[in-house]
Amino acid sequence: MTTNHSNPKYLVKLDQIKELNAFEKEQLKAVTDTFVFRTNDYYQSLIDWNDPNDPIRHIVMPEVAELEEFGKWDASDEASYTVMKGLEHKYTDTALLLVNNVCGAYCRFCFRKRLFTDDNDEVTNEVSGAVEYISQHPEINNVLLTGGDPLLMSTGKLEKIIQQVRDIDHVKIIRIGSKMPAFNPFRIINDPSLLEMLSRYSSAERKIYVMAHFNHAKEMTDVAVQGIMLLQKAGVTVFNQTPIIRGVNDSVEAIAELFSRMSFNGVTSYYLFICRPTAGNRPYVVPVEEAWEIFEGARHNLAGLAKHARLCMSHKTGKVEVVGKSGDHMIFRYHRAARLEDRGRIMIFPNNPNACWLDDYLQPAEMQEQLLAAGVAF
Repeated sequence: MTTNHSNPKYLVKLDQIKELNAFEKEQLKAVTDTFVFRTNDYYQSLIDWNDPNDPIRHIVMPEVAELEEFGKWDASDEASYTVMKGLEHKYTDTALLLVNNVCGAYCRFCFRKRLFTDDNDEVTNEVSGAVEYISQHPEINNVLLTGGDPLLMSTGKLEKIIQQVRDIDHVKIIRIGSKMPAFNPFRIINDPSLLEMLSRYSSAERKIYVMAHFNHAKEMTDVAVQGIMLLQKAGVTVFNQTPIIRGVNDSVEAIAELFSRMSFNGVTSYYLFICRPTAGNRPYVVPVEEAWEIFEGARHNLAGLAKHARLCMSHKTGKVEVVGKSGDHMIFRYHRAARLEDRGRIMIFPNNPNACWLDDYLQPAEMQEQLLAAGVAF
């Protein structure tokens, strides 16, 4: 079911969600006092309220278990790679610009939910300093605009940023991380000026990519597919990435269907992420080895064009790919590494079914010495 509204109304209070009863609203108030809540009536219309396991509900509606003690605000230590307000430079060839601190709605498992607190000051509205930094670092050929959601900004504001970045000769790729194609595809459909602007700055050898965040095939409504098609017609290359989330897509069938639907619409599945151990994320985390079993099970049911995704952790040291299982050991590899010495490094650890993050596999020094003596690499 989809709404007929072409201009969705944003909802920021539980009192606006008529499907919740008074007890539920009171019970969830402590959650929304801690972690911000925002959705819209289009996205709410995708929820089957008769199904307690509805995946869209789990994506956007708060849960009491979010208050369980777990994780930290900056689970990937982005602060250590921040070179100035709004600019991160973790990987040699890639810079990340935080240009907005608002999203079309808020995923309950967001790893940057710290940005949406009153005292956060990481996002910048003025990118001139960051643009100057990028211009002075010719090794940067790839700039990711993120936040928050850049597509929630007005087209005019977004164009000013894209224009400044595009004026840097050595920046060949501009990526826009956005869940608006899922949260509110009307942002794309109803604004021809956005499509015209993207078309103007996305050329044959200097592409603009939209990194969409579809978490479940149920988000692939007719209007969402239309939005994707319009982006593609504008010369934008669309990729998709998603974490694997408990209650949303933690099954072979859900991942296989999502990856298949993406490939049918000409969208490459980029990453399947392990959910980061961010504060509030306890109810959404799927252990690493269970995630790998689901990922591999899904891949067995997919044609080649739907098999591009890698299962990765965005660890503070880099993107760590979950390569596979061999007997009683798990194999990992640095797909992207912040440090030169980690690039391509293979790590092999004893199985740990309860591990939710790379840190859970790390052993005390004496245990590492024993494993190294037995021929196990780190």
